[in-house]
Amino acid sequence: MFTRFRRKRLNPKLRDLLQETHVRVDDFIYPLFIKSGEGIKNEVASMPGVFQMSIDEIIKECATLKELGIYSIILFGIPDIKDSVGSDALCEHGIIASAIKEIKKAHPDMFVVTDLCFCEYTDHGHCGVLDPILETVDNDITLDNLAKQAVIHAKAGADMIAPSGMMDGMITAIRDGLDMVGYSHIPIMSYSTKFSSAYYGPFRDVAESAPSFGDRRSYQMNPANRKEAILESLEDEKEGADILMVKPALAYMDIIRDIKENSMLPLAVYNVSGEYSMLKMASKAGVIDYDRVMMETMIGFKRAGADIIISYHAKEVAKLLNN
Repeated sequence: MFTRFRRKRLNPKLRDLLQETHVRVDDFIYPLFIKSGEGIKNEVASMPGVFQMSIDEIIKECATLKELGIYSIILFGIPDIKDSVGSDALCEHGIIASAIKEIKKAHPDMFVVTDLCFCEYTDHGHCGVLDPILETVDNDITLDNLAKQAVIHAKAGADMIAPSGMMDGMITAIRDGLDMVGYSHIPIMSYSTKFSSAYYGPFRDVAESAPSFGDRRSYQMNPANRKEAILESLEDEKEGADILMVKPALAYMDIIRDIKENSMLPLAVYNVSGEYSMLKMASKAGVIDYDRVMMETMIGFKRAGADIIISYHAKEVAKLLNN
C-alpha cells in the first residue's frame, strides 16, 4: 500500500517538481585572501584548495569564478606590515584598497564585498585598537576607525561593506561615515550574530590573524546564548544594516531560523573554515561521500533560512550545479 508520501517519491521528475528548497550558484559569495607581492599562490595546509594570493593571481581567480557563474566575492587582506592600530586598513594604498581597484579594472562586473575588521592588520590580532587597562578592544575608538576604513573601501570601488568586528554601534558609525561623504548607496552586510567559535581555527592560518594573547570572547558572542543572538541581529537591523549574517553556520541552524523568523531583512550565513576543513579531512579519510555531504549541508543552510551563503565550497558547488 502506497500512501501520498511514497506516491510522490516514486518518480524522479515528480520528486524534482516537488522539491521545496533549492541551491543556486547565485546564492554564493566566495572568500578571497590577498597577500602583498606578485605571483603568489600559497595553498593553506589546513584548508585544501584555499590559497593566499597576490593581486595578479586574484585577477586570474576572478576569471575562473566567472566561468563557473560566481560573480560575488568577499576580500580579506594580509598586509606585509602590521601595527597596533592596523594602519594598512586605514590607508588608501593598503592591500584591500589596491586590490579593489585592480579587480574592478579587470572585472567591472564582479560584485566586490569587503570584510571590515582589523584582526588581519594588527600586530596583536584583535579586532580593533586595544584599551591598555581593560586589555580588550576599545569600542569607541574602533568605531571611528571602522567608519574610516569603510569610506576607503567605498572610494576604491567596493560594492558592499561587511563589518565583522562585533563592536557595539558599528552599523550606525559606518552608515553615518558612508552617508556623510556621498556613499549612501553602499549597502552594509553586517556580521550581526558572530559567535566566539572554535570553528575559526583554519581561517586564522590563511588570514594570519590569530590573537597574540587572550581570545575574542569580550566582543564575540557566547555560543550558548540563543536569545542574545537574536537581539544582536535585531539591533543591527535597527541601526540600518541592509543584510544580516550568522557566523558560523553549521552548528547554528536554530539561530539562522530564529533570526529569519524575527526579521524581514535578507540573511547571509558564513560556512566557515572549520566546517569546510572537516568535510575535506573526512573526504580524505574516505568516510563520507564528499559531494553529497557538501550539497546536503548547503541545502540545510537554505532550508534554515539563508538567502546568501559565504563558502569556500562555492566553486565545487558551482561545478556540480552546472553539470
